[in-house]
Amino acid sequence: MTGLTFTQSSQPSVSVPVRRPRLYVLDGLRLLAALFVALHHFAGTARANRPGNPIWDRPVSEIMPNVFRVASYGWIGVEIFFVISGFVICMSCWGRTPRQFFVSRVIRLYPAYWFAILFTTGVLAAFPGVWERLAPREVLVNLTMLQSGSRVGNVDGVYWTLWAELRFYLLFLVVVAVGLSYRRVVLFCCLWGAAAMLAPSAGWPLFSLIANPDGAWYFIAGLALYLMYRFGQDLLLWGILGMAWLMGQQEIGHRIDNVEGVSEWRGAVLIFTVFLLVMVAIALGKLDRVRGKWLVTAGAITYPLYLLHYAAGTTVISRLRDDLDARLLICVVLAGFMVLSWGVHRVVERPLAGVIKRGLDSSFARLKG
Repeated sequence: MTGLTFTQSSQPSVSVPVRRPRLYVLDGLRLLAALFVALHHFAGTARANRPGNPIWDRPVSEIMPNVFRVASYGWIGVEIFFVISGFVICMSCWGRTPRQFFVSRVIRLYPAYWFAILFTTGVLAAFPGVWERLAPREVLVNLTMLQSGSRVGNVDGVYWTLWAELRFYLLFLVVVAVGLSYRRVVLFCCLWGAAAMLAPSAGWPLFSLIANPDGAWYFIAGLALYLMYRFGQDLLLWGILGMAWLMGQQEIGHRIDNVEGVSEWRGAVLIFTVFLLVMVAIALGKLDRVRGKWLVTAGAITYPLYLLHYAAGTTVISRLRDDLDARLLICVVLAGFMVLSWGVHRVVERPLAGVIKRGLDSSFARLKG
């Protein structure tokens, strides 16, 4: 193919320090994905489109048909999150030790998550009727973020993605422990991809749990894209990315068949494909000029927004649906949760992250003694 050149490292198996500018565009993509997911939960789910549903009381497609058509595809934002996660985790872990990787994940995930559990539990207790509340002991188990592995329900339905993320971290920790390099990450992608393909027919629940066939290929796509960004494109990385797209579209079809029946395969795959093309542009350095401090803020509020919006947001909508225009109500609720998320980042995440990091660093120092 004319116009396509491959950049190869002279020693691709060796980790080569490369200083790159901050990828501001990734922060913007994160926020867009979170807003797309939130729009889906507010106005695009099968539950919200049923007669007499507790959120809108009547099918949302009757209230705002055009919004529903767009929102019905918002769930693809989760797959977008997984791809970005693969890219960012590989980037942030390069040259780090397993201890540094562990500490960075704890301080990134838990402070906002703990606040979200307390906030959502409080909202559901104060305004019952939309979502079923968990028993206190189940809420306490949720604080570990391991409730899915313990067969305990989630305080908020969006937490299921955290279980997929944790399994990815556990697997990738093995590569971090031996040292990240082009060769090792490529090998990891190939082995994990093979395991993800075999898992559904293996008949071994533990194997399926570890291989995570529902999400593996999205993370693998992110890893391959980061290798393109760091070392340059080559045919092997394009092959991994192509395989990730092929298997990803299959998983998208499975999700539509089993969960997201309100959307169509063609539209969902088109959105996913366009996103991957944007990620390819990022990996090839085409969007390095996209900058702005506001994008840093956008990235900072994404995680709290994702954790907070669903159960609490739909509960707020159910209380105000008769007082405001439906479209205006969605905009107001989204804006309110974005402001709340910024507050959580400033008041909860930042202070707690410092405290937890100092405590964990001190604890690991004692382990060396």
